[in-house]
Amino acid sequence: MSKPQDRLMSLLNDEMNAVNQLITARMASKNAPRIPEVTKHLVEAGGKRLRPLLTLAAAKLCGYDGPYHIHLAATVEFIHTATLLHDDVVDESAQRRGRPTANLLWDNQSSVLVGDYLFSRSFQLMVETGNLRVLDILANASATIAEGEVLQLTAAQNLKTNEDTYFKVIRGKTAALFSAATQVGGVIASAPESHIAALYNYGDALGISFQIVDDLLDYSGVAASLGKNIGDDFRERKLTLPVIKAVANATPDEKQYWERVIEKGKQDEGDLETALTLLDKYNCLDDTKDQAIAYANQAKSALSEIPDSELKEILLDLADFVVSRAV
Repeated sequence: MSKPQDRLMSLLNDEMNAVNQLITARMASKNAPRIPEVTKHLVEAGGKRLRPLLTLAAAKLCGYDGPYHIHLAATVEFIHTATLLHDDVVDESAQRRGRPTANLLWDNQSSVLVGDYLFSRSFQLMVETGNLRVLDILANASATIAEGEVLQLTAAQNLKTNEDTYFKVIRGKTAALFSAATQVGGVIASAPESHIAALYNYGDALGISFQIVDDLLDYSGVAASLGKNIGDDFRERKLTLPVIKAVANATPDEKQYWERVIEKGKQDEGDLETALTLLDKYNCLDDTKDQAIAYANQAKSALSEIPDSELKEILLDLADFVVSRAV
């Protein structure tokens, strides 16, 4: 059976084509050709387009037949792309979706400023819907994403960071846009409040599960399928959930090791292998995966409010697929 995302794309193909056309039109700039150059590089990298698909699916699930779910899906993708441009500068990343990052091909200034441009474009698109509640949801999500990223900056290399802080970070930097993407689909369709809440809860739990799995794959995935290198989070000294679990169980000697490689950033040959050994010793990867599965199950439970349909079935399968990547 094909992936749920491919089935979503097939079912929403016409709408997604309209979204892509709108994205192409709105990322143009007569005065600054660097803008379409940078955005085209990201668009052509073949991102999953998961967030705009969720917006389209949520709107259709609620019976929407107007034009503005296209605007909202493009808005969500612009916000996501802007955050990627900024993230790659902050993380000093060299690869995104298996290709060189924009900041590597151009420079940090271009990535930051083009990201700012896309944020501005996203707000123009929101306003065009004429729906103040949609504007409120997406504006809040944009602020929450930035807040999550700043919290991660202060927490990432601090061994005192615990699981509570980790979940605050990922609920901000990842889940906030997932939940906004699904919620605005219900809002634009004037769905019952119980359905709008269900879509929000689905997106929130799906986004958390998605990010946990991404962090897990950094220590257990295959580089070719990730579009990045194994151990990037380790080299960037990010304190993600598997490492937080290992640190919580560490002996004094192990604690010194984590202080050296994460807090002080003094990493030597073989340190990644040591990290993997410690993660295995304390069952950190399996425990992390169990938490991802629990959030995927929460996402599926949230949709019990929504009447059964082919679209709902695909969204349920999508939650399972997110965690299946970690097998």
